[in-house]
Amino acid sequence: MTPPLYIAFRFLGHRKRAFFLSLGGVVFGVAIFICTQAQTQGFAKNFIDSTLGSNGALVMRSRIQTLKGAAALPPLPVHSPHRRLFEGISNASEIMRVSRQFSNVVACSPVLRGTLTARAGFQNATVDLFGIDLPLHLQTTNLARQIESGSLDDFRNNPNSLIVGSRLAAALQVDVGESIQLLSPDGEYRRFVVAATARSGVGVVDSGRIYCHAKVAQSLLKKPYTTSLIIFKLRDPDRAPALAAHFETLFNHETESWQEREEANLQLFLTIRLSAAITVSLIILLAGFGIFNVLTMTVLSKVKEIAILRSIGYRRGDIGAIFLWQGAMIAGAGSLIGCGAGALLTLLVAHIPIRVRGLIYANHFLVTWDWRHYLWATLLAIIAVAIASYVPARRASLLSPVATLRGTSG
Repeated sequence: MTPPLYIAFRFLGHRKRAFFLSLGGVVFGVAIFICTQAQTQGFAKNFIDSTLGSNGALVMRSRIQTLKGAAALPPLPVHSPHRRLFEGISNASEIMRVSRQFSNVVACSPVLRGTLTARAGFQNATVDLFGIDLPLHLQTTNLARQIESGSLDDFRNNPNSLIVGSRLAAALQVDVGESIQLLSPDGEYRRFVVAATARSGVGVVDSGRIYCHAKVAQSLLKKPYTTSLIIFKLRDPDRAPALAAHFETLFNHETESWQEREEANLQLFLTIRLSAAITVSLIILLAGFGIFNVLTMTVLSKVKEIAILRSIGYRRGDIGAIFLWQGAMIAGAGSLIGCGAGALLTLLVAHIPIRVRGLIYANHFLVTWDWRHYLWATLLAIIAVAIASYVPARRASLLSPVATLRGTSG
């Protein structure tokens, strides 16, 4: 242990109460920062995983036709007046065959989508119908894991069966084995049996989506094409925007990444995370002010000792180091204990029961474990304490030993 470090340790030992108050502020700030970031990121991650598992990382839709005279223009946005969109994908099999050759593409699934009215008993609802090829859809989405009641085998073996979103089933007051009528565009109702209910965790999906077989969907919706969109599962969803732009140029179809599709919700989660981080950072900043006061009072109470140290050969830098070491000990101990307290607090919060049935589905607080939360909390604590320690350390190093000893001897 170097002399400045040893002296710093002794100085702190003489003001135990102030030391523990300062330490407690750092511990509290670090722990709360870690816990709040784990919560906000946990809800965001749950939403992202749920939407990727239901809607894919990429969605390809309408065919794009560039109007005459626009070919020489720079790349145009999809909704440019120089472009026209045509519903339906006529060459879905060929597009899927080519797209599977891309290393980032895990699987893809054709879907025939449309809006219908569903009726069960005295209940009616507007539903989002997904006509799917079940084997391909199971490879591309998490539908198999989303089944809440009923059986996929019943759906697979019965062309007149449906998989209904859990919240939609509750709204229509139907259960597995009961019937639902779907109104086709020609005004006729067709009766189907509920083979299973599914809960994706995404409110808009669970409250409005019905899955049926692709051929049945084409018959119901009266569409001249078999595919209105293709859903893609990617190995690296973060690279979806670049692949979407490439697919749009390659296949001449409107292609949207999940980041673009969920931009509003992602911005909402990001805003909440930043707001929580800023609020909790203020707690760490307040702890820094407490450390500033403690070290300033230590300097004022140790003026004579500082003068003696200077008179026996300690340099200005050595004196400053004593008080910087005090701040470093508070920051180090506070960060270490705070990280442990943050992990424990996060674990406790994860078991608090809540009921969320809106944008996402949750029965308890959702948290995520990320080492970066601990790194950022520690860095914030170190920066706040370093700033708080600098001014008292500089003030101590500038004290004149001669003037100080004369003042104490008189």
